[in-house]
Amino acid sequence: MTRQEKAVKLKPKEPIPEFRSREEEAEFWDTHDLADYWDEFKPTKARFAKRLSEGLCIRLDAQTLAALRAKAQEQGIGPTTLARMWLLERLRQGRSA
Repeated sequence: MTRQEKAVKLKPKEPIPEFRSREEEAEFWDTHDLADYWDEFKPTKARFAKRLSEGLCIRLDAQTLAALRAKAQEQGIGPTTLARMWLLERLRQGRSA
C-alpha cells in the first residue's frame, strides 16, 4: 500500500473542542494523539518572573491554607504561585481604581 493510499484510508481527525474544564481537556488528550494536531498549534510568548529576590512570610490558619492549596491544585499550580498571582492582580486593580 502506498503512502497516498494510507492517507486516503485514514479517518479525518476530530477538531480540538473548546473545553469547559481541565478534566475535560485531560480526557480528550488521553484518547487523542498530540502529534495529529501539531500543525494546529501556534507559538506563544510566556512571561516568567525574573529574579524574585525578596520573600514575604505570611501566616495562615489551617483552614485558609487548605483552601488555598485546594484552589491551586484545581488550577494545576502551587499555592505560593497562586497567592503571588492574586496579590499582583489585586495590586493592579488598586492602581486602575
